[in-house]
Amino acid sequence: MTCAACAVRIEKVLNRLPATQAAVNFATESAQVRFNAATTPIDALVAAVERAGYRAHVKVDPEKERAGTEARKAAAYRKLRAEFVVAAILTLPLVAQMVPMLASGGWSWTGPDAHHDVLPRWLQLALATPVQFWIGRRFYVGAWNSLRGGGANMDVLVSLGTTMAWGLSAVVTVLGLHEHVYFEASAAVITLVLLGKLLEARAKAGTSAALEGLVKLQPRTARIERDGAVVEVPLADVKAGDRFVVRAGDAVPVDGEVARGESAVDESMLTGESRAVAKAPGDKVYAGTVNQDGMLVAVATGVGSKTLLAGIVRLVAEAQGSKAPIQRLADRVAGVFVPVVVAIAVITFLATLAITGEASRALIHAVAVLVIACPCALGLATPTAIIVGTGRGAQRGILIRNAAALEHAGRLTKLVVDKTGTLTEGRPAVTGVIAFEPDGRLVAGYVAQPIQGGRAAQRALGLAAALEQGSSHPLAHAILAHAAAMQVVPVAIDGFLSVPGKGAQAVAADTGTIVRVGSSAWLASEGVAVPDDVVADVARDGHTIVAVGEGDRLVAVIALADKVRETSAAAIARLEAAGIEVTMLTGDHEATAAAVAKAVGIRHWRSGVLPAAKAEAVRDAKSAGAVTGMVGDGVNDAPALAQADVSFAMGAGSAIAIESADITLVRDDLNAVADAILLSRATLAKIRQNLFFAFAYNVLGIPLAAVGLLSPVIAGAAMALSSVSVVSNALLLRRWRPAGADSPR
Repeated sequence: MTCAACAVRIEKVLNRLPATQAAVNFATESAQVRFNAATTPIDALVAAVERAGYRAHVKVDPEKERAGTEARKAAAYRKLRAEFVVAAILTLPLVAQMVPMLASGGWSWTGPDAHHDVLPRWLQLALATPVQFWIGRRFYVGAWNSLRGGGANMDVLVSLGTTMAWGLSAVVTVLGLHEHVYFEASAAVITLVLLGKLLEARAKAGTSAALEGLVKLQPRTARIERDGAVVEVPLADVKAGDRFVVRAGDAVPVDGEVARGESAVDESMLTGESRAVAKAPGDKVYAGTVNQDGMLVAVATGVGSKTLLAGIVRLVAEAQGSKAPIQRLADRVAGVFVPVVVAIAVITFLATLAITGEASRALIHAVAVLVIACPCALGLATPTAIIVGTGRGAQRGILIRNAAALEHAGRLTKLVVDKTGTLTEGRPAVTGVIAFEPDGRLVAGYVAQPIQGGRAAQRALGLAAALEQGSSHPLAHAILAHAAAMQVVPVAIDGFLSVPGKGAQAVAADTGTIVRVGSSAWLASEGVAVPDDVVADVARDGHTIVAVGEGDRLVAVIALADKVRETSAAAIARLEAAGIEVTMLTGDHEATAAAVAKAVGIRHWRSGVLPAAKAEAVRDAKSAGAVTGMVGDGVNDAPALAQADVSFAMGAGSAIAIESADITLVRDDLNAVADAILLSRATLAKIRQNLFFAFAYNVLGIPLAAVGLLSPVIAGAAMALSSVSVVSNALLLRRWRPAGADSPR
């Protein structure tokens, strides 16, 4: 593809196929296609692209594809550079002869002295012809392929304009007519367009630097323990379950779990945070991170495409190839751009000829119109900014699924946040147990530390542990951990039933009674009396309550505390300073929710909200006209996350989080949400600037060329620089730093 019109043409051709939705990205030279393989096989997609005058192949192995693409682009760049050098050498004498005439005022494009030449015309013809047809053959080939496929692209404009200038000059030279020749114009335009392509290629290579940097982080070999010895093997030979060794200063080869040793690991390539993370047996390590001191022995848990790094690279590559809704206007313009420009050039020729009566002047004005018009800038305005923005986000642990998510995040006005694991650390611990005898007497009051022993408390913990064994909720993990620490054996149960957002129930095997564990409100609704004064006393200090019931009586109230993250208050302040209204929705007790909301500075909050109600709250916010985001753990908050305009998943340690959320945050810090929103806004600002430059360039340049205020040479230079300016402006995003946060990177 040579310009945005090519991308639009291919996209139209693909979208004409049955049940097919395609998005073609000019900057990444790729297409993402949703299709029904039963009605439209892949071969049909490739054939459709080829009928449009282009070539295509299917990406099978992303890593090999990336290496092959790099090699192909490097070869194409070297070839383009050689062609430019040859074109510049041949064009320089043609342009140089203009200098003394311009200095003396004796030369003009169409004036009475225009026919005076410094170089013999046969020499000008000899210099310009190789530039036109040998160096410039790429434009003829591109134009032919485009026209053959039923479209028209930038190559049509360049080849048509320069051929007109060269053709007129050749006729004048061969016939010996007393008219000016425009060999310098045709040759200079081709040379300048090649220069623009050369600069554009270098700039575009810079846009994907972040992604390439991520790819290169993973080492090519790993040190594996085999048969009592440590051997170095290629990364492809590492299998899940292998024990690998990471020496101080080495990069971790694959994802794993530490089995032996202690160290500090630099995970900044994943999280954007420069502080090293302490690792000990049982902790996870990730491919591409760097072991700073000490030696670690770990068991491989994720290899090849299953590593977190591979998932990040895959996600970033997909995001960079996606198309933002804001690009639609530019695509519509690019789709009709070339025919409209050709029509303007014809009108310019006829109007100038009618007004001046000079065919040569009319021709040169028409050529200038053809040459200055450039759809490339329109095609590069959005994708280059997205490529740089998503790459910069990945460097800071912000994984943006696609361009639409980035655009929605940039326009966010309301943010709904979960409490557990978002505002808090998500690692609650049991801080007390209030146990009750069968007659309802309180036998163990709430204390600051977990109580020791007591038959009622032992029974309560045994029931709670039995019911929480099937849950992945952080509160369940805390209760199970406390029961294990107290050496309490879970009670045998039958008929387990999970009640989403409320708790769980089963039948105790030893008594045959229904036992329940969950929120105090749910147990009360099931006929289990829960004293309000006990609940209020526990919840007052921000503790979470889990009630345990057996039959119709309350067995115990378990108090748990989840520490508020140190960064949550600052993150809320940043979000509100950015004009975003933050609302906390939690299923927890009112007193607990109030304590957390006060600690972090949230003014709008609701407690006792079930998952379905969270989704309804997000839906209501959207209905009120707010662009709404939801921050959660990607599992319990799935309905609300699905309803939001853009969803944020905290903590990308799992592949599920990466695959489910619109934006995944590698580090467990609400500041990352603020960073993601500010980065999205900065990227949108660059897109708007680029689109303005692209439209303004053409809206101003074409009329100036039509009235003769721009020569073809100047028009060619302007066209070449338009794309370069757009890409260069997008590259400024590489310097982006989040405002209002301590940002080492």
